[in-house]
Amino acid sequence: MYFDTHAHYDDARFSDDRYDVLDSLKAKGVDLIVNPGSDLASSKAAADLARKYAGFVYAAAGIHPHEATAATDEALAELERLCRAYPVVAIGEIGLDYHYDFSPREAQKKAFRAQLELARSLGLPAIVHDREAHEDCLGMIGEFRDVRGVFHCYSGSLETARELVKLGWHISFTGSITFKNAKKAPEIVASLPADRIMIETDSPYMAPEPLRGRRNDSSNLYYICRAVAQYRGISHEEAARLTLENGRNFFGL
Repeated sequence: MYFDTHAHYDDARFSDDRYDVLDSLKAKGVDLIVNPGSDLASSKAAADLARKYAGFVYAAAGIHPHEATAATDEALAELERLCRAYPVVAIGEIGLDYHYDFSPREAQKKAFRAQLELARSLGLPAIVHDREAHEDCLGMIGEFRDVRGVFHCYSGSLETARELVKLGWHISFTGSITFKNAKKAPEIVASLPADRIMIETDSPYMAPEPLRGRRNDSSNLYYICRAVAQYRGISHEEAARLTLENGRNFFGL
């Protein structure tokens, strides 16, 4: 019924019950999960989870903008080897984060560009993290017109979302669209083409209302899907089917 297109089950917050949580999700209506990496170690952990849960969990591999200074030539070569050796379905999560600036912006841009090049060379989609860097992210992907991808946990404007769609990209929404202060979300979700919308939990982060502040997991896709259905004026079942189908098509599953 549901496809969680972005969840971090390699995260330390799942250390005590990771497999119990994953083993419970199919009974809660979760059909598929993509687990992106944020550095080499987490990308390898995601790939190992994908092997353990073949056909249910899939891996993406990448170096997050917070870790951009670690994206050396050697690290990028190792990332490419990992992508070729494991069943990896996307490069990610990659991008720019000007909110925290944990890595210098020039280092972020260099790492982002290099990984878009990797996505191009491997024929894989990209999963992009964009926080307060909308203009630079849009400019960067504009340099790679032959790379397709998704802006995860979307926080930009309707205008930027429309530009992304024109470039052939997808938009993914988290529990943030259920928050009381999510003023832009209803219009954005309602306005996008039906075939460009995906949903995710970004677990263990971004738990939706009414669970905000708790550890998140894929069973909470219900609340995100409910918001999508409400904003688009469709049934919950149709929203679940639509986003599942979009995720399958995007990742080639």
